[in-house]
Amino acid sequence: MFDQTNELVKLFRTIRDKFEKGSLPPLKITLLGRQSNDSKQYEQPTCDEIGGLIVGDIGLFDSNRDIIIEFKSRELKRVTKLNPKFMSLQYPLLFPFGEDGYTPDLKWHCTSHESKRRRIPMRAFIAYQIQERVFQFDTLLKGGRLFQQFFVDAYATLEEDRLDYIGKNQKNLRSEVYKGIYDAISKGDNDANNIGQRVILPSSYTGSARYMLNNYQDAIAICRQYGNPDLYITFTCNVRWPEIVREFNTKPGYKPEDRPDIVSRLFKIKLDDMINYIKSGEPFGEIEADVCTVEFQKRGLPHAHMLIWVTSRQGLKILIENNKEVPNNYTKNIVYKDVVQNL
Repeated sequence: MFDQTNELVKLFRTIRDKFEKGSLPPLKITLLGRQSNDSKQYEQPTCDEIGGLIVGDIGLFDSNRDIIIEFKSRELKRVTKLNPKFMSLQYPLLFPFGEDGYTPDLKWHCTSHESKRRRIPMRAFIAYQIQERVFQFDTLLKGGRLFQQFFVDAYATLEEDRLDYIGKNQKNLRSEVYKGIYDAISKGDNDANNIGQRVILPSSYTGSARYMLNNYQDAIAICRQYGNPDLYITFTCNVRWPEIVREFNTKPGYKPEDRPDIVSRLFKIKLDDMINYIKSGEPFGEIEADVCTVEFQKRGLPHAHMLIWVTSRQGLKILIENNKEVPNNYTKNIVYKDVVQNL
């Protein structure tokens, strides 16, 4: 089928050609655990999911993830992440017709109130690709483990594109404020070769040092204003939620890890709904402030930690009086199993 429908297969040599000639060396990647002071953070994952291994450190090595392809005439060609065929060349099973992918020249359709067409960012295009469409056979979404690999690869490409933009627009981000000799020496960097060559990540980049510091300072400022938090709430995604079960019942053969987009989207909807419910004042009374952070467990499911400050602690007394514990495994075995499965 590929020889007839995919123009890329007609032009370039494929893994199948190399495999038939026996020119592929056997390769295997193994993750080895190691004892450390923080074993929970660095221990091996317990779930069966796809992860990305990015070679090199940002700022020390070139993060270029271009691919090199070979024509049938054995001529080599380099393809960058901004080439529309970048993903089609790597995932021919997901794009059997060699469909075009993202390119910076893509633009939104004009609406009646817009004078010019705006360019589509890479993140918006990837989000568009993974949407289900009625009366259309979504080969990409039905890829199973290969779709998971594509998902991770697309995310890594997106992050690299954002970092490339930040690195090339340091002047626009006013990073010269951080690049002075005084700042470098105050941080213990006495190597003059490194001064003025750093790439500064702004606070708008999720996960950067300034992003984390700003959020930390905001949380500490709330504590300074209202004191210690009154409630600590953990909200964990559960694959046994009726909405998730119902969704995957319509997709025979699929598991939650095959569609992380559905699981994460439903978790976000439920989390927003619970936060709005808490802020309504019905469960704990009027709320003065709240802080929430979302992270992913080793099992691959998202969960949130919340700190709540309440105006009146009268409702909390009732909550403490009605405190419940995990039932005994021997006297209430059935209830115990239900509680443990949903913790």
